[in-house]
Amino acid sequence: MAARPELQDQIRQLPHRPGVYKYFGEEETIIYVGKAIDLRKRVSSYFTKQDHNKKTQQLVKNIRRIEFTIVDSESDAFLLENNLIKQHQPKYNILLKDGKTYPYLLLTNERFPRLIPTRNKIPGQGHYYGPYANVTGMNLLLELIRALYPLRTCTYNLSPQNIEAGKFKVCLEYHLGNCKGPCEGHQDEETYNQYIQQIRQILNGDLRLPKQYFRERMTQAAQEQQYELAHQFKLKLDKLDEFQAKSTIVNANLTNIDVFSIASNEKSGFISYLKVMNGSIVLTQSVEVQKKLDEPDDEILAPLIMQMRQEFASESREILTNVPVPNLPLPGVSITQPQIGDKRKLIELGLKNVLYLRKEKESMNDRSKDLNEVRIMETMKKDLRLTELPKHIECFDNSNFQGDNPVSAMVCFRNAKPSKKDYRHYHIKTVVGPNDFDSMYEVVTRRYRRLVDEGASLPQLVIVDGGKGQLSMAVKALKDLNLWGQIPVIGIAKRLEEIYVPNDPLPLYIDKKSETLRLIQRMRDEVHRFGITFHRSRRDAATLKTELTEVKGLGPVTADKLLTKFKSVKKIKELTEAELITEVGKAKARILLDYFSQQEAI
Repeated sequence: MAARPELQDQIRQLPHRPGVYKYFGEEETIIYVGKAIDLRKRVSSYFTKQDHNKKTQQLVKNIRRIEFTIVDSESDAFLLENNLIKQHQPKYNILLKDGKTYPYLLLTNERFPRLIPTRNKIPGQGHYYGPYANVTGMNLLLELIRALYPLRTCTYNLSPQNIEAGKFKVCLEYHLGNCKGPCEGHQDEETYNQYIQQIRQILNGDLRLPKQYFRERMTQAAQEQQYELAHQFKLKLDKLDEFQAKSTIVNANLTNIDVFSIASNEKSGFISYLKVMNGSIVLTQSVEVQKKLDEPDDEILAPLIMQMRQEFASESREILTNVPVPNLPLPGVSITQPQIGDKRKLIELGLKNVLYLRKEKESMNDRSKDLNEVRIMETMKKDLRLTELPKHIECFDNSNFQGDNPVSAMVCFRNAKPSKKDYRHYHIKTVVGPNDFDSMYEVVTRRYRRLVDEGASLPQLVIVDGGKGQLSMAVKALKDLNLWGQIPVIGIAKRLEEIYVPNDPLPLYIDKKSETLRLIQRMRDEVHRFGITFHRSRRDAATLKTELTEVKGLGPVTADKLLTKFKSVKKIKELTEAELITEVGKAKARILLDYFSQQEAI
């Protein structure tokens, strides 16, 4: 697609340097941002390549102006591109648009810190852990910590002066045993801070220090014969073991790893993110992004790695992916595609997540299509005043050329979709010459006599391509089969797209934009296509058959069989004797070989 003259001038001014380019559309809106190692080559390719997909062609049509920014390296280009996409959210760029504000756990920087859930990060309040992709998982972690450690939940200013002055009184949490009462000085700051240190370890995904602490206290209490206290420590240790058992343990030697897996279909990319710390998966998140320009997996995944690491505050120095990605501006971070071992198992676990998400989304789309089909059938039932939902519809059409080779065709739609295995062709047997009315009577009779004989289900609607004449013959056929009243039938006239129903001289009014009329027209066009294709093949076969039908001892069925398979007499002549015997038997093969040898001798 050639660029407009004004764009050609702008392209000629682009340097052969790395950088970022911006495409502007109508009203000076940025519609696409891209990066390039060579700006001029990359931008030129949009206007010189001939094999762009439709979405890219649409993008190119909408470009009105080009701007660019030169940078020092490919990494700088990636960062700038990423920032511009977030800032402007261009129409043709992929962007993970997730309106959710993920929750955090805030460990406050107060004296006797509190642990509270929050969705707002306010600098200076304390240390934030998370974000957590799953609120339920965060609440389970919070419940575990509160069950193990008696933390305060009040908002009092527990300064030494306030405590000594006796400004506060213990609350119900103290009497329930959930708090040790630091507000009245019942718990010293040093012991409380030991709890906080262990809580930090748990929040970082490391349970070794808390487990060691409770194990030592349990042993010490047992040695001092304080068995009730020892049992309490054992219960806390059991809670930690239970929590760890619920976590997905991969390998204790694997720590601080980000795992990204991607799988796609035609419309979307599905990405799984697993965060591994101290041998356990501490965070999982799966997302779907809509493709804008049929981007390959690596182009989808690269910016989302940057975005999701930033979103979930990851400082991992190792990233695992299932597809190679371009160099990312992440100094000191390795990106690999493991093929074996525990790291490969992490990739496969991520793939299981994305494949499940993809299947679920596609299933939802299928259910949405099903609902759409039901709506169409309900509209058709209402517009055509049917008594049943037309789940099974059949449409008939006749085809001939100047009276020769008359044929008919029937197409079947089930649930408003073509059911091609139920399509049928008909050779007209009882009618001589071009008589559409009698041909319609014959094929409708043959079709529904067969269904009745086989005990098959009848359609909820029959459509004939034609006006009152063809419709009346279809009605006559149904009456003669004693099926009149069991199958509704309508006709569609070609000239004005009018719908006729039996016993009514006037056409039925249906809105020209109605889904009912669109489906009827679609079926009419489909049966016309199907019938014409069959008619042409018959006509061509009749033309080719002339020579073979002159062969004495060779019947029309054999001639038709050979021509249908090999398409021409020339190709039949090229067959070996063994091949001919396989197709028609020894006797007929000998007749053909003798005939062909006589023809060559003439």
